[in-house]
Amino acid sequence: MTSTQLNDQQTAERLKSLELTKRDANSLSGRFIYWGGALFALAHIYFNTLGTLSELWVAAIHFAGFALICALMVPMSRKAGDSKLMLGLDLLIGLAAVGTTAYLMLFEDALYARGVNFITTDWIVSIIAIAIALELTRRTTGWFIPCLILFALTYVFWWGQYVPGMFNFPGLNLETVLYRSFFSSEGMFGSIAMISWTYVFMFILFGAFLVKSGAGDFIIDLSRAVAGKMVGGPGLVAVFGSGLMGSVSGSSVANTVSTGVITIPLMQKAGFPPRFAAGVEAAASTGGQLMPPVMGAGAFIMASYTQIPYVTIIGIAALPALLYFLSVGFYVRVEAKRSHAHAIEMDARPVGEVFKEGWHCLLPLVVLVTLLVKGFTPTYAAGISILSVVVASWLSPRKMGPRAIVDALAQGSKNMATTAMLLIAVGLVVNVVSMTGIGNTFSLMVTDWAGGSLLITLVLVALASLVLGMGLPVTAAYIVLATLSAPALYGLMAERELLQLMVSGNLPEAARTIFMLVDPASLSALAAPMSEAQAMGLLEQVPADFKGQLLEQAMAPERLAMILLAAHMIIFWLSQDSNVTPPVCLTAFAAAAIARTPPMATGFTAWKISKGLYVVPLLFAYTPFIGGSWVEVLTIFAFGILGMYAFVGFMEGYLEGRLNLLLRLFSGVCAIGLLWPHGQLAYDLVAAVAFVGLFLFSRRYGEKPATGAATEASANHA
Repeated sequence: MTSTQLNDQQTAERLKSLELTKRDANSLSGRFIYWGGALFALAHIYFNTLGTLSELWVAAIHFAGFALICALMVPMSRKAGDSKLMLGLDLLIGLAAVGTTAYLMLFEDALYARGVNFITTDWIVSIIAIAIALELTRRTTGWFIPCLILFALTYVFWWGQYVPGMFNFPGLNLETVLYRSFFSSEGMFGSIAMISWTYVFMFILFGAFLVKSGAGDFIIDLSRAVAGKMVGGPGLVAVFGSGLMGSVSGSSVANTVSTGVITIPLMQKAGFPPRFAAGVEAAASTGGQLMPPVMGAGAFIMASYTQIPYVTIIGIAALPALLYFLSVGFYVRVEAKRSHAHAIEMDARPVGEVFKEGWHCLLPLVVLVTLLVKGFTPTYAAGISILSVVVASWLSPRKMGPRAIVDALAQGSKNMATTAMLLIAVGLVVNVVSMTGIGNTFSLMVTDWAGGSLLITLVLVALASLVLGMGLPVTAAYIVLATLSAPALYGLMAERELLQLMVSGNLPEAARTIFMLVDPASLSALAAPMSEAQAMGLLEQVPADFKGQLLEQAMAPERLAMILLAAHMIIFWLSQDSNVTPPVCLTAFAAAAIARTPPMATGFTAWKISKGLYVVPLLFAYTPFIGGSWVEVLTIFAFGILGMYAFVGFMEGYLEGRLNLLLRLFSGVCAIGLLWPHGQLAYDLVAAVAFVGLFLFSRRYGEKPATGAATEASANHA
């Protein structure tokens, strides 16, 4: 059974509670969104390939078009969305956004001719544009982000001067704030907006074309063919399918609703508890944000922040993402053993038959990866890959004609509208951080609170991501956290590696010279191995202004770049917990609506299954999992697989059979031995052998629940 064979009415009922209130696609506004969205998608393809307009103008056009689409697509009022009055107001808001963009383009030169001195229309237009961005963001994400933006903007020109201590800000006048927020390439139309109209939109459009060509059905069928016969097959189909779908969709909620309507009923039919089935789908769909090539826009933003090539980032991100999916798969296997869910057969077709029908769906991905490896820009690669989707579809019975192409263009714009509004609005917060220097202040504060401890810093960042994730979508949470805390995290990680060089006596001569300027007597001590306490004492004597130069002299630029990427990857991974962490976890709520389980309880189940989001960042921070040699990376990956399985055994108290308290604690000890970055291969080997022994012991002697007991446990678990 493919997704096209699902009962459409049943699917619609299950997804009804997931949808934003949207107008009928057959109405006049719906037809405008369809044809206007298709034309606007073509305009973006032109901007990203042949266009020569300034980036500021393109970002403004990007805002205007998607503001109009979003205003018409998501009504102001959920109760009166189809009334003529509401439609008129929404149309007015959309046209006002178009008007502000037209004003910027027509009167930009006049503004600079006046020396950036505002006249009345400048005040009105800039305030209206910001208000529209806030309102449309409110409609799609709630009140948190608009309130955060207002909080940030008023801090700059009003109440920041009254804040005591290190967060005191003398203030800028309102005219300057409005100019930098709307008329310059720093606020709404800054770097985040550029990422939105280039990388993000092109890859969302690429995903829309793939789905339209039948790739979604192929992914589900392939997942069932590969994983359907394994222990816990239906659950593994959810993990495998969500990973593949997430690699192109870039949205965890979209991933959940597209694959979950198939995988969740399959898991329930196979005997998995409904709440567990929904939790697995939510956790696996969250992992789709971690899977290259799209990574939910995170890879593009990371490339912009770190200046590391996009293709390098997605190459490094692949193994950690696979480790996360394996951790979710281990939960599935354990629950399948416990619930006897694996005993139910799935009617999966042979892999060869699935490939024969859908092999053409892989061609665009091959084209995309090839172009990226060859050094072409991501936007160019995405544009060519979109064309390759159409060409590849002609090799199948599901050929994409003109109507299907227009459908894909329109769907891409509809998928992008809310994301575009979010990214443009978040640009205002990033601009405030830049204007005030509050990012450096926050980094110093985090470092001070942590007392120089990298572990405490990670805990603080995780807590901050948890709080922000309750109100911010993943991309916004990552942008805010990266802007505020990445410098502190990078500094501590780089200093930790510097300490290792000092302890081992391998500090380069140029770096020793800087220490000599601080303490001439330290030169001889640095030439030989020393204790960690001695090294920390010397490092503390180096003034903060010299530490950046010291790091540059001690380590190669390539290594520092990898440490910076590791810091951003940690923040990006921790930001994903907003998808599965109550009280606001949209992905878990989406899965709960499909499974018809309590949303909050489902959220806690998904949160437990997603624990890899917290464990893998520890490997980023304390091991060369990012930027190490292939031998180091593969070694960490191999032991990480066993460590995650041992961790799941500890969390669930079950492997191949039930573990008593002592064996459960032993599994936890094995997990610590395999995952804790002690740097000793012998310890890893001992822990690996111990866990394998525990696994075999649980298979032979572990308590197995009876079928009736398993059924009862499943019902209680639901």
